[in-house]
This record gives sequence, C-alpha cells and structure tokens, in this order.
Amino acid sequence: MTRFAFVIHPMDKFDVARKYPIAQYLPEGVVEAALRRKRPSVISKITGIVSRTGETTEGWFIGCPLTPRQMVDRLPTEEVYHRIVQCAEIAAKEGAQLIGLGAFTSVVGDGGITIRKRSPIAVTTGNSYTVATAIQGTLKACALLDMDVSQSTLAVVGATGSIGRTCAKILSQSFGRTLLIGRDFEKTSLVAAEIPGSEASVNLQDISQADAVVTVTSAEKEVIVPEFLKPGAVVCDVARPRDVSVRVAKERKDVLVIEGGIIKVPGDVNFNFNFGFPGNTAYACMSETIMLALEGNPALFDFTLGKDVSVEQVEQISALAEKHGFDLADFRAFEEVVDQQAIARARKARITSPTVARSR
Repeated sequence: MTRFAFVIHPMDKFDVARKYPIAQYLPEGVVEAALRRKRPSVISKITGIVSRTGETTEGWFIGCPLTPRQMVDRLPTEEVYHRIVQCAEIAAKEGAQLIGLGAFTSVVGDGGITIRKRSPIAVTTGNSYTVATAIQGTLKACALLDMDVSQSTLAVVGATGSIGRTCAKILSQSFGRTLLIGRDFEKTSLVAAEIPGSEASVNLQDISQADAVVTVTSAEKEVIVPEFLKPGAVVCDVARPRDVSVRVAKERKDVLVIEGGIIKVPGDVNFNFNFGFPGNTAYACMSETIMLALEGNPALFDFTLGKDVSVEQVEQISALAEKHGFDLADFRAFEEVVDQQAIARARKARITSPTVARSR
C-alpha cells in the first residue's frame, strides 16, 4: 500500500477558533503571531479509501499553522518554505510516500518546485485535477441551464494563474467567446495570445458580459459581487478562500454559483476531520494526491509542480480519476448543497432576461 499526506492550514482566525475558541475575539495579527510560534503537526488519519480497482490507501492531514495572509504577504518566503518542508518531514515519519499541498501552500513561491527539492518525499499541488474538475463542473452546470455554450461567452478570472490559464485554454474550445480577466494587462495579454479568439481585460466588471464565469484568483478576499453578474449566469468558484461574495447568494437568486473541485472519493472514507463537507467528499487537490497513491507508480507521484498545468496533465489525471472511481460530487455553494430550485431559478432567468435573449 502506498500512503499519502495532505497539507491543510487555517484560512483566518475563525478557522483557528474551531480549536481555540478565544481566537475569534482576538485581532487577526495576534492570532497570526501565535500561529507563527507553532510547529506543524498531524491533524488526523484518513482511512477507508478503496479504488474501484480494489487498491487501497490511507493517509494523514498535516496542519501547517499559517494563514494565507502570512504565506503570501507577511512572512519571508524562505520561512514559509521551511514550514511546509517540516510538514513533509512529519508525513515521511508517519510513512507517507507523497504529500499534496493544499490551498495556499501550493501558491507560495514557485508552486512546489523548491518544496520538492527539500522534501524527503514526493510532492504534488493537485492543480491538474482541480483544473479537470473545474472544467467538468462548469460544463455540467451550463448544461443544467440549457445553455448553448457554442453561442455563449466565457470569462476566466485569474487567467494568468496556472489553473485559470489551463481552464481557459480547454474551455475556450467549447465557448463562442472567451474573456480573460487578470490584474496585469501585459501578462493577461500574453495568455490571450496563446488562446485563439480570446480577449484580455483587467476590468472585473467585464464579467457582466459572460454567461459562464470561472474564477480562480489568489486575492484572499471576495472579488465577484452581485452587480457584476449577468442574469442566468453560471459561476464556478475554484478559489480558496472563495472569490464570490456571500452577497451573491443573498441578492442574486437568478445566477447559479457552484464551488469548483468537490469530489466523491471512492470507498467508505473517514477523514477524521471536519472541513465542512459531507463524508466521502474532498477537494480536487486532495483527490489528486489520493488517486496518485492508489495508482502506486512512483514516476507519477510528483505529478503537478510549478506554475503551469498542461492540457496533457489534465487529460492524464482525468483518466486516473475514471480508473479509480473519483467523480464530481453534488454541487455546493456557500457551505450548502445547490438544490433543484436554485438551478430552476437560474434557468428561468436565462429564458426571461432580455440581456440573455439579445446575446443568443
């Protein structure tokens, strides 16, 4: 049996408060100062994973006690690298042969390359399967709204990142028009040059033209607000923390928001840790790590590293997911299951909205 580990970390002080309730009453900076003094540790053991091929695996969640703000803005990159490598060292001692980098640990620096050089075990960011499932989820949601994607506009927010760029490359082949939204116009234009017929923009409000939006920034705050969205639009939020404002759920019942990359894991899985999902479901990045362990081929363990994800990697990891029995879970948004009423409202908005009608 090949065993794995996966790095998790708190998103903010309220995540910390789940274990230390006093944290919710303290300033963010005080909580972060306390986290900086903590060492990584084993959070839980993961059991019960069984591939449809009959292969099994088990693993561990390893907690890295840093927030996104610390990893990206507040601490030296070398210090963050050191903490993540400590996670890998702990995983190796537990018996893991590979480790997946969750959330912002996959964003820091060069996307896992330096971590791998210093790690005693293999490393993957999980981004290949995150891309694959974002694409699958977006197209499935569009189909539920009876959207003819060949006559529709796609917007990718965070298009210069590894996930956004590859989502745009693949999805643009299905959509009639593609808008690429980034923070830097020059960088976004370079991505647009790689994707025939796409258009670059740094204006988030341009997503008001889009029938489908894939958003995958590392903004650390909500960037998609109700005023930006077209009636009947599909919004696939792949970012952690989320890009879509909770105001959208309250004020725009006419759009369909889904969280990207939520997966059914095969077997009677027990994560022994509550990260807000029903049993047997996990993020795509976790799932990539798990399926690589199930495959058991050391040549594949360092599957996704760096800032680029190739179309070939997406195709290969999709094939492994099919082989081992991983599939999209029920759609979720804002910690709740997306019900049929939400789908029906968005579908109706597409039919009745003059804006949508004119775009056909």
